[in-house]
Amino acid sequence: MRPNGQARSQKSQQVILITGPSGAGRSTAENVLEDLGCETIDNLPLSLLPRLIDGVPMGRPLALGIDVRNREFSTQAVLDMIAQLSSDPRIDLEVLYLDCRADVLSRRYSETRRRHPLAPAEAPELGIKREFDLLERIRLRSDILLDTSDLTPHDLRAELKRWFDAEDARRLAVSVHSFSYKRGVPNGIDLLFDCRFLANPYWEKPLRRLDGRDQRVADYVAADPRSATFFDKTRDLVRFLLPAYVDEGKAHLSIGFGCTGGQHRSVVLAERMARALAEDEWQVSIRHHELERRGHVSASTGSGDKG
Repeated sequence: MRPNGQARSQKSQQVILITGPSGAGRSTAENVLEDLGCETIDNLPLSLLPRLIDGVPMGRPLALGIDVRNREFSTQAVLDMIAQLSSDPRIDLEVLYLDCRADVLSRRYSETRRRHPLAPAEAPELGIKREFDLLERIRLRSDILLDTSDLTPHDLRAELKRWFDAEDARRLAVSVHSFSYKRGVPNGIDLLFDCRFLANPYWEKPLRRLDGRDQRVADYVAADPRSATFFDKTRDLVRFLLPAYVDEGKAHLSIGFGCTGGQHRSVVLAERMARALAEDEWQVSIRHHELERRGHVSASTGSGDKG
């Protein structure tokens, strides 16, 4: 799973943790990763994981599927497991979260006539809501987030191969994050940039309830005379570093932009960086932590902390 079989930064075992709501495609992802050479284990009891990790390195990536059917599942137990693996110097961990809209999940359950594991005697919609609530903190902790709502199984397979196929010599998972400093820096950020010196759209009443995905907010941030220079220099730094990280064998790079409320400036810069890197043909995902926390709030209806 590394470009051209490169080294893993002195870490002996790559682990891909696959999770997400039931019906979002976890089984498909496990099958794809198995085809790509992973040792795949579905819903291993969490208490057995230390014994597995303490064993002899497998010589190939390990893909672990975890969902609410796991008999030892709890939100905190999974977060503790992620923290434990992330801090283990032997482990190179990536958390893959397969997301999906509630209406699409409901349709999938209707088409297959399967019962939701959290609502076996009730409507699937109740189970979907319960599962979203349980998984929200894990979703925010993920490294790679793929929304499967509009993907066929074939599309999902192609997307997973794009991220994880070792034959791709430029395989490096880049995630760009926006966040609120008031809520703390997200776990696992490698490169961190503070946007709080830029002009704040929050103080403009017409922009306050919008977020950085709205062109009016982006234009306001871009009008700060320091904005273009700041972005150009950060983009050039990232462009310089990415090939070096590929040569070093790094699998994942997280880039964070933070502002006060995580709604305006950091979102604008994260969107711009993600677009620039995608145009350079890097594999990029984007995470807006504060907007996610608010429930995928839209650019025209967001409510505002100071951002």
